Amino acid sequence: MSRAATPPAPARDDVASARRVLGIEARALDAMSERLGAEFAEAVGVLARCEGKVVVCGLGKSGIVCRKIAATLASTGTPALFMHAAEGLHGDLGQLARGDCLIAVSYSGTTTEVVSMLAPARRFGIPVIALTGDPTSALARGADVALDVSVAEEACPLGLAPTASTTATLALGDALAIALLERRGFSQEDFGALHPGGALGRRLRRVDELMHTGDDVPTVSVETPMLEAMHVMSSRRAAAARSIGVTAVVDADGVLVGVITDGDIRRAVESRGDLRSLAAGDLGSHGAKTVQAGALAERALALMEEHSITSLFIVDEAGRPCGILHLHDLLRAGVV
Repeated sequence: MSRAATPPAPARDDVASARRVLGIEARALDAMSERLGAEFAEAVGVLARCEGKVVVCGLGKSGIVCRKIAATLASTGTPALFMHAAEGLHGDLGQLARGDCLIAVSYSGTTTEVVSMLAPARRFGIPVIALTGDPTSALARGADVALDVSVAEEACPLGLAPTASTTATLALGDALAIALLERRGFSQEDFGALHPGGALGRRLRRVDELMHTGDDVPTVSVETPMLEAMHVMSSRRAAAARSIGVTAVVDADGVLVGVITDGDIRRAVESRGDLRSLAAGDLGSHGAKTVQAGALAERALALMEEHSITSLFIVDEAGRPCGILHLHDLLRAGVV
């Protein structure tokens, strides 16, 4: 029957089909999780010891999964690239070098082009991690570590289109990348450095990319008369093009010991009246909330929200103010 003559299936049949597919794939993942063992930890160890890059090699649908595995590894701090198995045998072997690691993917474990990658890997002294659905296959036997991605059934009712098997392979690739990330102590800051673009990049920008520095950091000493301190607070800053309404109070060593805000001055006027006899050190509130320049801008935003403040001083390791960040800066950068 031609496609045009095929009657449309009822919507309820479509939903039932989708639920069947998702159920098969979910059970495949559960089964793979249950059988994970020492070989997985061994594979993570091989990747952790890799001094070069990780080359992920496959063909067909497995090749598409390999691209995702390589991309996930690269985005989480492990240099990685995808190599098409057939292209590798026709010139792209130059992508492999001593010190690298090869992840070879073939569900059957008999894909000629993928199995053929074992010989050059051995020649270069490159360890091989196999992801295969047959732990007894030629690929599994020739690898240093073989990880079992077998599934009880494919979601395709014909048992032909790779579905559950590719899901299992992709998920195990994710598991390898995340286990490696955790073993290496890969941080949010590290992740941000590798993702400078888009919404994710904006969320992971560092404070030192957004903060005002130099003369744009309002600062007075503890001995500064309050009238002078108020002038510093109300001065228009070149970078901010407006008054920030806050100043840092530092001791003789330049270490931040307090902060004065517009609110502090209003409360002091209500309680004390004339402030002309006071110095900045008499009014500066202690326990100022600060971050260091290498912190994520998202962390600075969280501090502002937690303590209901709109400005945050950035300090160096000695506690000296080296920058200031205003909520408006985060808004302009798209962090908020």
